[in-house]
Amino acid sequence: VQILLKLWRNGFSLDDGELRSYSDPINAQFLESVKRGEIPVELQRIVHGGQVNLDMEDHQEQEYVKPRLRFKAFSGEGQKLGSLTPEIVSTPSSPEEEEKSILDAPVLIDDSMPATKIQIRLADGSRLIQRFNQTHRIKDIRDFIIQSRPAFATTDFVLVTTFPNKELTDESLTLQEADILNTVILQQLK
Repeated sequence: VQILLKLWRNGFSLDDGELRSYSDPINAQFLESVKRGEIPVELQRIVHGGQVNLDMEDHQEQEYVKPRLRFKAFSGEGQKLGSLTPEIVSTPSSPEEEEKSILDAPVLIDDSMPATKIQIRLADGSRLIQRFNQTHRIKDIRDFIIQSRPAFATTDFVLVTTFPNKELTDESLTLQEADILNTVILQQLK
C-alpha cells in the first residue's frame, strides 16, 4: 500500500485527507511510530500484514490547505440488462385465484393478433394476471377488474402505471398506444 504523509505547520495529513492535529494523543502516537521506523497500528489494520510504502513530504513552513477534489470521469463501459419490455414473471396469490379470474372474467383473445400479459394489483391487496391483445383498450382492463371482483363495480377507482406513476385517464387508448404492454397496473381507490 502506498501512503503519502504530509507534515504541515498545524498538523499532518495522509493521502490528501483531513488535517490531523499534532496535539491529539492518537496522532502523536502515530508520528512517534513513524519516527521509530515502525508501521503505525492504524496502518497495520489497513494493510492486514501487507507491505506499506510511506512517503513523506515536508510542508512545515505552510498552513494546511484542504486540497480540491479532483474530478475523475467514469472510464468503464455500460452494459444493458434485460429488454426494454421485460416479461413479467410472477406467481399469483394462489393458483385458485388466477384460475378464478380467468374463469369468471373471460377476455376474448384473438390468437392471430399480438398479445401481452398485464398484472393488476388491486386495492384490496390481491392481484390478477390476464392476457390481452395489444389492441384491447384500457376500458377492457377496467371491465375485467369489475367482472373478476364484482365488489369494485360500485367503487370509484383509477388505474395507474407503476413507474413512472401515471394515471390512465384516456380509457379509449389501446394498450399499445398507452405503452403498457407487459407491465403492472395499480388500482387506486378515489
